[in-house]
Amino acid sequence: MRLNDSLELTYCTNIHPASGWRAVSESLARYGPALKASLSPAAPFGLGLRLSAAEAAELSQPARLKEFQEFLAAQGLYVALINGFPYGSFHGSPLKADVFAPDWRTRERLDYTTNLASILATLMPEWTEGGVSTAPLSYKEWMKDPGDPGWEPVLSHVLACAESMARLRQETGRYVHLDIEPEPGGLIETTQEFIQFFERLLRFAPAGKERILRGHVTVCFDICHMAVEFEDPAQSIAALESAGIRVGRVQVSSALRVPVPRQPAELKRLRAALGGFADPVYLHQVIGRTPDGATQKFADLPVALDCLEQASGNEWRVHFHVPLFSRDYAAFSSTQDVILKTFDLLASRPITRHLEIETYTWSVLPPPFKEDLRVSIEREFRWVLEHLCVRR
Repeated sequence: MRLNDSLELTYCTNIHPASGWRAVSESLARYGPALKASLSPAAPFGLGLRLSAAEAAELSQPARLKEFQEFLAAQGLYVALINGFPYGSFHGSPLKADVFAPDWRTRERLDYTTNLASILATLMPEWTEGGVSTAPLSYKEWMKDPGDPGWEPVLSHVLACAESMARLRQETGRYVHLDIEPEPGGLIETTQEFIQFFERLLRFAPAGKERILRGHVTVCFDICHMAVEFEDPAQSIAALESAGIRVGRVQVSSALRVPVPRQPAELKRLRAALGGFADPVYLHQVIGRTPDGATQKFADLPVALDCLEQASGNEWRVHFHVPLFSRDYAAFSSTQDVILKTFDLLASRPITRHLEIETYTWSVLPPPFKEDLRVSIEREFRWVLEHLCVRR
């Protein structure tokens, strides 16, 4: 939905369990018009489309694409963002680190992403810009060595994707960018690692390509991920701006903030409470920090729970996208305050055009925190609108 001429708010449809374009389209028809009627009855309502590689291949067929365009137009909906992070299925079966595969070393990842960009250029309105989000290049465990030979195909494929998007702009007039998403455990985890990657990309590219790269390679600023890394949003945005890197989208998301006690009885209660969030589907990376700033990292929440008694930090941040509108979760809380700090930045200057709500964990939330999905989505929108508008 258009909040003004320079800022839009949507939600990512990766929250809807669906496999295959038919199931995806049915879920969009079920939720999209109803949410528009409630949240944006007099103006177009945006959807952040999530497509697997197989679903993108189905939708790219001209007849299906035309049919979907007609559906969007008839319902007053539009698409300006696509989530291209998970290549395959995203719900139901264990995913964990496989969410990063195939990574940017592969031709499959490049072809998938350029297909998404082509679909988006066809669907998006002429009055906006579009973004395709993607994985943080690879999983860090797969490319630990800074001199890993995999860096050459990674850089080559990202450059090829940016060039493809530049050609799309020339041919269609639609501006689409690649929104690379830092994530704990990814090859790019932090703001500083993104800046280092971008500088490496500029050095790798032939002369004359800098303008294309700066225009079409942007950062997907996921607030949950930044909070888990204990990053301050103002410092992160300032560093990106200083490096001349654009923010393609801000994903509005919240992590778990967990005080780590020392008493055995309190540790037992915390283990029981956190255990409900240790689902078998998604990767829930954990980072702990001590008062002096030292950090301790765990690849997943079950691993962290196994080490709870030996934890060196006094606070954990857990990569679990919890509802935006909830701050307290019994024995722990959320990083909702980091979202509000980011909203303060948005009120002071135009950081990005796109805000995307991305709470995808409704199906794996512990039972006490589950609600009807449509009600939950609407609550998140209203929470964002209330707190964002107060600051604008």
